[in-house]
Amino acid sequence: MTTNYLTSQNGAPIADDQNSLSAGERGPLLLQDWHLIEKLAHFNRERIPERIVHAKGTGVYGTFTLTKDLSDYTIADHFNGEGKQTETFVRFSTVGGEMGSADAERDPRGFGLRFYTKRGNHDIVGNNTPTFFLRDGIKFPDFIHTQKRNPMTNLKDPQAMWDFWSLNPEAMHQVTILMSDRGIPANYRQMHGYGSHTFSFWNAKGERFWVKFHFKSQQGVVNLTNEQADKLKGIDPDSSQRDMVAAIQDANFPRWTVNVQIMPEADANTYHINPFDLTKVWPHGDYPLIEIGVLELNRLPQNYFAEVEQVALAPSNLVPGVGASPDKMLQARLFAYADAQRYRIGANYNQLPVNCPHATQANHHQRGGAMAGTQCPFSGSQTGGDASANYGPNSTQSALVEPTQFAEPALRLDGEADRYSRYDQDDYTQAGNLYRIFSEDEKARLAATISGSLSQASMDVQERMLAHFFKADEDYGQRIKQGLGL
Repeated sequence: MTTNYLTSQNGAPIADDQNSLSAGERGPLLLQDWHLIEKLAHFNRERIPERIVHAKGTGVYGTFTLTKDLSDYTIADHFNGEGKQTETFVRFSTVGGEMGSADAERDPRGFGLRFYTKRGNHDIVGNNTPTFFLRDGIKFPDFIHTQKRNPMTNLKDPQAMWDFWSLNPEAMHQVTILMSDRGIPANYRQMHGYGSHTFSFWNAKGERFWVKFHFKSQQGVVNLTNEQADKLKGIDPDSSQRDMVAAIQDANFPRWTVNVQIMPEADANTYHINPFDLTKVWPHGDYPLIEIGVLELNRLPQNYFAEVEQVALAPSNLVPGVGASPDKMLQARLFAYADAQRYRIGANYNQLPVNCPHATQANHHQRGGAMAGTQCPFSGSQTGGDASANYGPNSTQSALVEPTQFAEPALRLDGEADRYSRYDQDDYTQAGNLYRIFSEDEKARLAATISGSLSQASMDVQERMLAHFFKADEDYGQRIKQGLGL
């Protein structure tokens, strides 16, 4: 019978893991007790910095099955060949709360999806909402500061939140979504997901298309009222995590129908809505949903920290056939997300099993940094080529070749470099349209939720916000005004 010995991290057998090395039975401990030092030092480092946003989340593996070939639009491998299956990983999350926060908070939900494709990892890092509060990433740090804790009191700050929104009317559409019944999903299975941003496809002919991703829950959509959420937060702060774990363990695998909206590149120049504005949706009457596949989640991670905490989703993880767009929020996130992972985990975070390519090999000239030399268990070496060559081009026999056939077609850019104000855009019509499709009960709950929160802000902030609500819809503004008792 084989005995599994307890060892230290370097593999040395440990004869006593229960008692520290001391100078006599009652004496002080000795610095030479390297096993004690190792245990305490590792314990001190067991937590990496939590994500500034999306700190608490749930991760699940699954598969994407393509039901409609998209080769007319993109050369992306996972979108070519009807019936093709691609391994996936999805991380759901709340946005503003810390690691210990409750799952049932009123908050957008992160919906981050990774495809482990044969040409690299493709990440779509979106939310459960098709829009966002901002259209320019330069405002993002300020916005998140208003969602976090007051630097003096360390308490959540309704004054800061509403003050910021009152001075940024572009947030009106997303504020209406957040404060409506859609603001508290009952769990992660029963909510839709969206890529939110505008991305690009390009095909073998070099034609470019603009695209938006939609993930429609086959479980239906279920939301919580304020009262239900308050009760659930007290009963089970981990309600969404527990719900997902139970579903997977019971083989009740959740599914989403995957859809895209596709816009020919030239349409962007004349369309009446800026198609790269994250505060707007593309009306389905103009660009209908095209069903392309099914996302199924069916396997739990084996180690939450190693896989869910250290998964490094980033919208900059793009593959041939899928690209970015002039969406200013997306442009900022292309840098910010990957940089956040370098800060949290280290320069070689993509060598961790959950992050490295599962269906191909990563070949590059990067060598140094934390965790250098770590090998991906799915594809072997993460460097490729001659291990001594950390530069390119080089003349070694195993020199890496640039596959020019995957080059993205040129994107024409026009205009003068400037810091353009976007406040001349229509920030109210889509918010008003959304309000008008709500039922009377939904409108009443929306007004009560906003009034209850906005009443905690100063009078000047309340008045500025009221002006925005009235511009979106007269009845919308009147209900909030009445709710505030003004």
